[in-house]
Amino acid sequence: MRGVVVAVAFVAALPLAARAQAPAPPAVEELLTKARRLIDEGHPQDALQLLRAAANDDPRARVLAGVAAYHANDPVQAIAELSGALPALPEGSAERHEAVQVLGLSHYLAGHLAEAIPFLEQTRAVAPDSSDLDHLLGMAYIQTRQPDRARETWARAFHLPPDSAAAHLVSAQMEVHAEMEDMARAELLAALERDPRLPQANLLLAQAALFRGRLDEALSLFEKELAANPGSAMAFYGMGDAYTRRQQWDKALPALQRSVWLNPFFSGPYILMGKAYQAKGDRAAAEGMLRKAIAYDPNNRAAHYLLAQVLQQLGREAEARQEFEAAQRLAGAADR
Repeated sequence: MRGVVVAVAFVAALPLAARAQAPAPPAVEELLTKARRLIDEGHPQDALQLLRAAANDDPRARVLAGVAAYHANDPVQAIAELSGALPALPEGSAERHEAVQVLGLSHYLAGHLAEAIPFLEQTRAVAPDSSDLDHLLGMAYIQTRQPDRARETWARAFHLPPDSAAAHLVSAQMEVHAEMEDMARAELLAALERDPRLPQANLLLAQAALFRGRLDEALSLFEKELAANPGSAMAFYGMGDAYTRRQQWDKALPALQRSVWLNPFFSGPYILMGKAYQAKGDRAAAEGMLRKAIAYDPNNRAAHYLLAQVLQQLGREAEARQEFEAAQRLAGAADR
């Protein structure tokens, strides 16, 4: 989960602020300092053992236990510790800010997105410029189906007016990543209402239609994308993919060739061109395209498998066997 990786980096920025606390008895201060150092040095389990052994009822010790549990990838324990400590922490204190932040992150990590949001929003009030926090909040809003709040968050992160076509487009892209297709479609249609020639919007709609097998709709949308954005390699690739699925090889090949001209380092068009040339009986051209695909993407199982078929048709059995074995190895690795 990318959000979780980002969150760990975000929480790591807190220790200096958390150390600026009121004086405490030397034994308690020593305990807190040592536990904090263990967390900072990447030993959260040792910090937890130290805090448990001390059995200190200072709420700051519970905060550190929660932070340590979070870093030890135990969000449930972190939530228990921090929720217990929170009522005893003074408003506005560094300890309370840290507890609130790590509670939000722990709920997020545990998959409690609705519970995470209030704590993340409180953290944003004291860290308004954190892009990591914007990412977490934006994804949480998407997963809890709050598209307007998600769009406002992405607009802030990308420095866009929240009701602009660009903000709707960016929000849609993030919803695509989260596999929220219905929300993404609504955002894309709203973006196109504001700017009918906005690049990427028709492309994303076309890709969704292609995924669903709605080939006529996909082709129409790819054409609209290219009218607004004629240098879109992905639109030409998508168009070639749609024609390939229809087995319209003579229409697929020109679109795929243009995709390669615009982006020669993406393996997808080479694979489809290999398939098209194979279907047309031009096995030498098919072999060349598939070898280029493998050069750019050596771990592409489909490219190895198609190349094996072409080599088999060319009577080069030993080479074909090697490619079949490579495809099988990659399939096994993917399963693992």
